[in-house]
Amino acid sequence: MQARPVFLKILDYLSIIVLGVSTYLALVFAPTEAVMGDVQRVFYFHIGTAWVGLMGFVIAAVSGIIYLVTKDMKWDRFEVAAVEVSTVFFFITIALGSIWARPAWNTWWTWDPRLTTAAVTELIYIAYFMLRAGLEDPEKRARFGAVYTLLGGISAPITFMVIRLFRTIHPVVIGSQSAEAQGGFSMTSDMKVAFFFALFAFTIIFIDMIWHRIRLGNLQDNVEQLKLKVTM
Repeated sequence: MQARPVFLKILDYLSIIVLGVSTYLALVFAPTEAVMGDVQRVFYFHIGTAWVGLMGFVIAAVSGIIYLVTKDMKWDRFEVAAVEVSTVFFFITIALGSIWARPAWNTWWTWDPRLTTAAVTELIYIAYFMLRAGLEDPEKRARFGAVYTLLGGISAPITFMVIRLFRTIHPVVIGSQSAEAQGGFSMTSDMKVAFFFALFAFTIIFIDMIWHRIRLGNLQDNVEQLKLKVTM
C-alpha cells in the first residue's frame, strides 16, 4: 500500500483539530438559546453534516456525468467515495434531527415534508450500494451507478428547498421563518461563529474522508483486476 501523501496527513490532523474546535464552539462558546435551551446546540452539527451530505450527493451526480462522458474509472471511484461518505453523514443528520425533535416537538419523528424527503434521500443512496453489489462487471456497474446517481442527485436540492416551498414545521435557520415552523430561532453573532465554523469543519472532514475512500477504492480495483486475471 502506498504511503499517505504529506498533504493528506496534514488534512488528517487538521480534521481532528477543527472537529475539536467546532465541538467547543457548539457546546461552550455559543450562548444557550432562550426558548429551546441546550438542545438547540445539536443544530450546529446537524446542519454541518447535512451540508456535506447533500453536497456530496450533488458531487456524486457530477462525477457520474463525467464518467459517462469519459469512461474513466477514476470518476467512478470518486462517485462511490462521495456517495458512501455522504450517506454516513446524512444518516448522522437524521439522527441528530431526531434528538432535537424529541424535546422540541415531543416526538422522535413526524412525516413533515423535510423529514420525509430526507428519509427518501437516505434510502435512495442505500439502494445505490445494493445496485452496485448486484453487478459483477466493473464497467456495467460503473455505468449503472453513474445513471443512478444522476437521477438520485435530484433528491438533494429537493430536500434542501422543500422547507422553503411548502408549509412545514421544520425551522428555517437561514432566511425567513415559515409561519408553521416550530423551533425556529434567530442566531446571535456568537451562534453564527459556531454555525459557520461547523460548516467549515465538516467540509474539511468531508474532503479528508473522501480522499481516504478514493485511496481504498484504488486498492479495491487493483484486487478486482487481479481476480479477473486469475479467472481468465
